[in-house]
Amino acid sequence: MKFQAIKGVRDILPPESALWNRVEQTAREVFGTFGFAEIRLPIFEQTDLFARSVGQETDIVSKEMYSFEDRDETSISLRPEATASVVRAYIQHGMQTLPGNVKLHYMGPMFRRERPQKGRYRQFYQIGAEVLGASDAPGIDAEVIEMLMTLFERLKLKGAVLNINSIGDKNCRPAYVEKLRAELVKVREQLGEDSKRRIETNPLRVLDSKLEQEQGIIEKLPRIAEHLCENCREHYAEVKRQLGLRGIVYQENWRLVRGLDYYMRTTFEITAPGLGSQNAVCGGGRYDGLVELLGGPATTKGIGFAIGTDRLVLSLQEAGEDAAQDGPAGKAAGPDVYLAWFGAAAQSAAIGLAKRLRDAGFVVELPAVEMKFGKSLGLADRLGSRHAVIVGDDELAAGIVTVKRLSDGAQQKVGEQELFSYLRTAQNPGI
Repeated sequence: MKFQAIKGVRDILPPESALWNRVEQTAREVFGTFGFAEIRLPIFEQTDLFARSVGQETDIVSKEMYSFEDRDETSISLRPEATASVVRAYIQHGMQTLPGNVKLHYMGPMFRRERPQKGRYRQFYQIGAEVLGASDAPGIDAEVIEMLMTLFERLKLKGAVLNINSIGDKNCRPAYVEKLRAELVKVREQLGEDSKRRIETNPLRVLDSKLEQEQGIIEKLPRIAEHLCENCREHYAEVKRQLGLRGIVYQENWRLVRGLDYYMRTTFEITAPGLGSQNAVCGGGRYDGLVELLGGPATTKGIGFAIGTDRLVLSLQEAGEDAAQDGPAGKAAGPDVYLAWFGAAAQSAAIGLAKRLRDAGFVVELPAVEMKFGKSLGLADRLGSRHAVIVGDDELAAGIVTVKRLSDGAQQKVGEQELFSYLRTAQNPGI
């Protein structure tokens, strides 16, 4: 029997995995400068956590979750998203007693049984962050967005576009939703099956439709900006002002409503080229009522986002970004050094030298068995090594090594300290 990965999941192989490492490490570094600390969450939770937070009528809960009955007959689901888990942890561990806003970030796999397509998998990965606390100040929204744009700039993501909107709150959104529903009922027979169903379950989701036949209809629907209450209008205006203070360019998109029930007021999405029609790499927004909904303090506000890591990596690849950037976490090329040794005494010396090179941060390939000279250097070349360092009886007797630059064959004999200096200069030629 030939085993293969299940449909909708995949293996992430080298050298692509090096680019993933670079993305994740850069996220940790950028988020850390904004005061966010990492939280590591369980892969599965009680099904009711997601049903209550995400929404029983959403496609995620009703169609896409991987749910099963545990041995104690508890219904368990693999997490389809992580915000609910972060809020559950916040409540469970009494984090509301911590000073100031609680800033948390996470990364890892999520699970939804969707139709696999470019950049979309059944096991997919997200990098996300949440801010939980007593304040709903628009400056928090703007700073979260600033952090995202800083990350994408650091990753050299080209063509990223920020879209923002406000979807109101419990005081103004229900009336808008009913007005939207009434208008959709009038054109029901012109809509696709998904939109027909959403008229009853979640009319806002119709605005997300990508069906060509529905675009002209949607453009004529009432817009939520015209139905915001005074508090929501003021909040949205201040978010835009705060973005301006930070020099952040944005587009207003009245159709940006987010698909999950817990969102309110600020919503945002970042798109990138190279992904086709499903071009969003990140989405997020404010969810001030979610903590209370899950049994926490009613005064706790929240805002967060999730980056689709699969899509982000794909967009970077489409733009020509490879992993061989920004230090060891991003190395995609072969070893810095292939250590070719010849003779038993040379093996002992090579083992010691390999350790000292690795301690200094160099990537070293040390063959486990002795090979003939030509075969050994041929393997170094096939591995993509930058340099071959040769240790044999002659080198041992003279207290030196031979270093060969494999790109052009240039070689020289150097002492160990000279070797380290040579390799550092080759790594950082501008220094």
